[in-house]
Amino acid sequence: MPKVARLIVGNTDRFPDLTYATGLFVPDDFAWFQTRSGKTFTLLGPLEIDRARRTARVDQCLDLSAEEKRLGPRKCPYPQLLASVLRRHGIFRAVVPGSFPIGLAQPMAKFGVRLHPISEPFFPERIRKTTKEIQAITSAIRSAEAGLSRAVEVLRSSRIGKNKVLRWNGSTLTSEMLRAEMEVACLRHGAIAKDTIVAGGNQACDPHERGSGPLRAHQAIILDIFPRNPRTGYFGDITRTLVKGTPSDRLSHLRETVHQGQMRVIRQTRAGADGAKIQQDLRHWFTAQGYPTGIQKGRWQGFFHGVGHGLGLEIHESPRFAVASLPMSTVITLEPGLYVPGIGGVRIEDVFLVQKGSCRRLTQFPNLWRIP
Repeated sequence: MPKVARLIVGNTDRFPDLTYATGLFVPDDFAWFQTRSGKTFTLLGPLEIDRARRTARVDQCLDLSAEEKRLGPRKCPYPQLLASVLRRHGIFRAVVPGSFPIGLAQPMAKFGVRLHPISEPFFPERIRKTTKEIQAITSAIRSAEAGLSRAVEVLRSSRIGKNKVLRWNGSTLTSEMLRAEMEVACLRHGAIAKDTIVAGGNQACDPHERGSGPLRAHQAIILDIFPRNPRTGYFGDITRTLVKGTPSDRLSHLRETVHQGQMRVIRQTRAGADGAKIQQDLRHWFTAQGYPTGIQKGRWQGFFHGVGHGLGLEIHESPRFAVASLPMSTVITLEPGLYVPGIGGVRIEDVFLVQKGSCRRLTQFPNLWRIP
């Protein structure tokens, strides 16, 4: 039973906690609150109220228009209305997420409800995934793998043209074209992918560079796709680095080092493991292999991001890998990478369930490298 009341206001695109709390997908802002006794409510407009009453995982759905009538014929500001509803349910003080809109919090204090932001995660129980959640994430991973499979198909059927530029279906193969093919494949598999990364050559040295322009042979191409299943709200995530043609010895060594680095991390990842130490040890090991992390010639190179992150209703959610003790039953990515301008970027990402004594791979896609 909660000791304090809780409140969230927003839509489910910006606040996945609302989907977690209600099971709803609502594009417009609405309110969810929980009393100190543990009873849960939503406050929704006419467009959503009937659907919510059939499907929401709450004790009661309140109709916004009915609450407005309760306060009289004159339309009142939303902060006053919401504060009135909360007070009627015995709430004069509530905790809210740190991202709660200040423009709503301040006037609500004037109407008798004081709000107190707390640190994330707002629902700590989201960290440990249930069997149903693991199934939803695994389904989204399969959609991501469908997108990646399409990329491999296109690269296999492409040919190397003038100046090592790849040609496909009579046209220059660009990052934009390959990204579209991947995202359409995901959609056909039941998930929506946005901001997919297709970055080749030196573009791949910026980990979140989406990529643009012609793709070339003999260069590393990072393919990072992270679709969301609109039915469940859960994300999949996978990254492979591929070369169409023949990589240089330096690029091959870079890729093999990343591959061995991921294997090291997988062997060490288990419930209770010190993620921060594993991550730091990996960075030291990469340095010993000839890939130090730091700024060279004005830009970062080496291994300058985290080993991984939690995956669920958000593409990046708690916990980050670098925590003192990895929680049991969390779903996490393991995605070491090395980025060296002039050679290229390599990242390999798979998704794992953290268990006692080991971690279980949820990804099935093979760890491909060279595409003939």
